[in-house]
Amino acid sequence: MPINEKDVIKISPAPLNRLESIYVPEVVKGFGVTMRHFFTSFGQGKTSRTMQYPEQRREDMPVEQGGLYKGNFRGVHRLNRDEQGRVKCVACMMCPTICPARCIHITAGESPWDDREKYPVKFEIDELRCIYCGMCEEACPVDAIELTPEYDIVGMTRAEMVFDKEKLLQVFDQTIGKKPM
Repeated sequence: MPINEKDVIKISPAPLNRLESIYVPEVVKGFGVTMRHFFTSFGQGKTSRTMQYPEQRREDMPVEQGGLYKGNFRGVHRLNRDEQGRVKCVACMMCPTICPARCIHITAGESPWDDREKYPVKFEIDELRCIYCGMCEEACPVDAIELTPEYDIVGMTRAEMVFDKEKLLQVFDQTIGKKPM
């Protein structure tokens, strides 16, 4: 259907005067908003959200003051152990399949135990590539992988932030008493 000239409504904006054309009123309005925020927060005793980390930590503060709400927080991964102390993973490949960041890499091998067919010979998670969405945790049929409340992991190189099976089991040993998310 062609457009007719009579169907088009032409709108011309109101011309700006000299003061408006150099944007002085808008700059003054923006500066006024900044000053209003400065003086209202300064005069009413509102504190800033800045904290002195690591002396002051988010999990020690109430949620209303910027503290960590642990109900839905997802931190570093851990690889769980079963009752015999073995890795709980059965190398079903569901977590690397569902991972949107493609940060989980598993090499499966034949299990030396009779209660499962496979186990992970190699299990790696690139913590820098991970987006901490929790889909790996939801997809795991045996609850072998979980996200912990730990968030302060440090590494000097990228290779240090690729957690292998041993490091993920160390995280399990360190967070055994803490409830996973």
